[in-house]
Amino acid sequence: MLARLTDWLSRSLMVLAAVLAFLLCFLVVADVIGRTVFNSPVQGTPEIISLSIVIVCYLQAAYAIRSGGMLNVEVVTALFGDRTRSWLAAFASLCGVVFFLAICYGSLEGAAYAWESGEYEGEGALRVPVWPAKFVIVLGTGLASVGYVLMMFSQIRAAVTGRPAVSHSAQH
Repeated sequence: MLARLTDWLSRSLMVLAAVLAFLLCFLVVADVIGRTVFNSPVQGTPEIISLSIVIVCYLQAAYAIRSGGMLNVEVVTALFGDRTRSWLAAFASLCGVVFFLAICYGSLEGAAYAWESGEYEGEGALRVPVWPAKFVIVLGTGLASVGYVLMMFSQIRAAVTGRPAVSHSAQH
C-alpha cells in the first residue's frame, strides 16, 4: 500500500516537474526574443528560472529512486554473491535515507521562515516568493527518504531469502 502510494505520488510529481520544465522553455524563449528584438527582457526571468530548477530537481528525486534511475556503480559489488550484493544495496539505501532525511530536517526551518517572512528573490518589477521552492525541497527529500526505506526493506528481504529484490523500474 505504501509502496503503491509512493510510486503514484513520485510519478505524479515527476510529470508535474516535466510540465514545469516544458513551460520554462517558453519563458526563456520569450525572454531571449524580448531582449534581442524589443530590447525589453521578461522581468524576473533569472529569479523564476533559478527557483524553478530547484523545484524540478526535487520533484523528480523520488521517481529517480523508485524507478532505479540513481547512479549505481557495480565495479566492487559485482565481485560478490547475490546475498552480499543485497546487503550492500540495503546499506546504500540506508545511507540514502540518512542523507535525504538530513536535508529534509535541515530544510524545515528555512521553509517555515520563508513562509512566515514572505522571503522573495528579485528586486524591482517582479519579486518571486521563495517558499514554494523551499517546501518542495522538504517534500522531495521526505518522499525520497520513503523511497529509500522501501528499497532498503526490499533489499533486506532479498538478502534473507536469497531471491533477487523486486525491481520497481519494471513496473513503470
